[in-house]
Amino acid sequence: MNNKTNVTVSKAPEAMSTSICPCGSGNLLDACCGHYHAGHPAPCASALMRSRYSAYVLGLVDYLVATTLPAQQAGLDRESISAWSAQSTWLGLEVESSEVFGGQPEHAFVTFTARWHDSTGEHSHREQSSFVQNDGRWYFIDPTVEVKAGRNDACLCGSGQKFKKCCSSYF
Repeated sequence: MNNKTNVTVSKAPEAMSTSICPCGSGNLLDACCGHYHAGHPAPCASALMRSRYSAYVLGLVDYLVATTLPAQQAGLDRESISAWSAQSTWLGLEVESSEVFGGQPEHAFVTFTARWHDSTGEHSHREQSSFVQNDGRWYFIDPTVEVKAGRNDACLCGSGQKFKKCCSSYF
């Protein structure tokens, strides 16, 4: 899997250096999630989760697509992602836990709660998301995108293993 994330934040560099990162870390955006938005791979699944939340806040749809499992990217609804991002006031992210599993490729679960406000009111969504690492990059496994893989097919993450021995339990 050689899918590089080449997405940049649409804010001016001077605005980035003085903006607090939306992920809730308390750090400046350019020293936090902005670093990943600029193309550096997130070092762990929880950092990718935080950077994806920040991407929703900042309207970085290309980043959200690029950090989803490549086999699922074509199934994403870019217009809906963009509309939800733009029409919401993002109220915060709480990462509750991150659980990394060994093996090749490495998998992880990140449990989080995201809050936002839109035209229908205030919302809170708690989720345990699945992630997989391949070629030094972490990817979000999107549970809303149907996968077409049989148990004995090659895994969608690109590991070269059979689906049943790799990502099948994370979908």
